[in-house]
Amino acid sequence: MKAAAFDYLAPRSLDEAVEALSKHGDDAKLLAGGQSLAPVLALRLASPTILIDLNRVEGLGGLEIEADGSVLAGAMVRSRTLERSPELARAQPLIHAAMPWVAHVQIRNRGTLGGSLSHADPSAELPAVAVACGATLRLQGPSGRREVPAGSFFKGLFTTALASDEILVGVRFPACPAGRRHGFAEIARRHGDYAMLGVALSVDVDAAARVSAATVVLFGAADLPIRAHAVEAALIGEPAVPGLAEQVAPLATDGLEPRSDHQASAEYRRELARVLVRRTLATALAPGAASGVAR
Repeated sequence: MKAAAFDYLAPRSLDEAVEALSKHGDDAKLLAGGQSLAPVLALRLASPTILIDLNRVEGLGGLEIEADGSVLAGAMVRSRTLERSPELARAQPLIHAAMPWVAHVQIRNRGTLGGSLSHADPSAELPAVAVACGATLRLQGPSGRREVPAGSFFKGLFTTALASDEILVGVRFPACPAGRRHGFAEIARRHGDYAMLGVALSVDVDAAARVSAATVVLFGAADLPIRAHAVEAALIGEPAVPGLAEQVAPLATDGLEPRSDHQASAEYRRELARVLVRRTLATALAPGAASGVAR
């Protein structure tokens, strides 16, 4: 099957892109990497009358490590750029750990950060990583720019806080404090396939070697990335030792109601949640585990 006929625009500036999107509204689709959109168009699951290509818009492809160690990434930065940046690996180890799991190299060569976040696939790695890192998403529309925390951006299955006339233009990842540890793991039928379930987490360890903060995010378990609040609460104040992972991992399924589908049953996903939380926490809390300190 081929895509239905559509008009094509390739704006050069963000103002042009916002104006075009505002003018055409729900009849328009934004093209970033096209890794998700192209199949949707080919299957006629969507039939926009106009396609607005963001690839020529200036200022959306930057990747900057700021003086305080925070990271500002443009929405059009390619996944492969995130994967291969040594500066980003030092500043945000969790992003670096997750990137090789995003689809396949050919997809990462074209796929974009903003495209993945805007698409909001519940099995995707980058939305979960954005939540685990406490990222802030920058949205641009006719009324100006606004910022939305990643934890509030994802609303449901392929649904976000983006208004129909807004464009995701960038993402800010706050600096990693001293003592932060990271963990990432997922299970898929084949490497590069959609994750049946995955975990992205960060754990802050204080000078007394106790957990002072924790963010544990599950993806592939629901219609959006979800935090394992029971696990997080159980970690706070405890000695940062690998054995702690065994104690708190069973709490990963508290309130968890995963779906059953052709890839995995709900019960299997619950078991994966317990196992992957245990593994990632044990690695993050192991003696000598690398801390993510941006310098």
